Amino acid sequence: MMRVALYARVSRHDKDQDPRNQLIRLREFAKARGWTVYDEYPETASGAQLSRPSLNKMLREAHARRFDAIIVVRIDRIGRSVRHLHNLLDDLQHCGIDLICSDQPFDTSSSAGRLLRNILGDISEFELDLIRERTKDGLARARAQGKRLGRPPNQAKTDEIRRLRAQGFSLRQIGELIGMTKQGVRQRLRRDRLQKRVENQTCVQ
Repeated sequence: MMRVALYARVSRHDKDQDPRNQLIRLREFAKARGWTVYDEYPETASGAQLSRPSLNKMLREAHARRFDAIIVVRIDRIGRSVRHLHNLLDDLQHCGIDLICSDQPFDTSSSAGRLLRNILGDISEFELDLIRERTKDGLARARAQGKRLGRPPNQAKTDEIRRLRAQGFSLRQIGELIGMTKQGVRQRLRRDRLQKRVENQTCVQ
């Protein structure tokens, strides 16, 4: 019998909504198909947040193969950007877990769902190429204006790393885009977080 995880999310701005309303529909959807609900993961968070407590917990248990599929009411409940959704689907595919929507014809266990996943991959690569070209153009413009792009670390590059990270790019992909190693990107993010922590402490004092 197939075990499923139910993921429900509402935005913090949706004051009158409750993720439990989605869970009711998801339970009925699973019951009608004879599936066993492994666990439920309700969330109140912005879809722009790539890191969400319930989502993170569910993905950790997905990696542990605790269930066979994830069910959401609509695709935008779990992923908002093409890049984030594509990365998520790739991760789930690696774990052998499908993503199914109760209110939309999206099911990665079906041939149509697999086709859509491949299309999302193509769109994601297209977006990546566009970002890569914009990044190269931006760096070239900075050099033409006499701005130093090497060490010490410039804030413009750090801001670009943070922006790409927020869009769901991996450290390796960011490094490829801006000409840094994966370790260099990680160190830059750590340095940026430390600097902001120090600034916040200074403001408090």
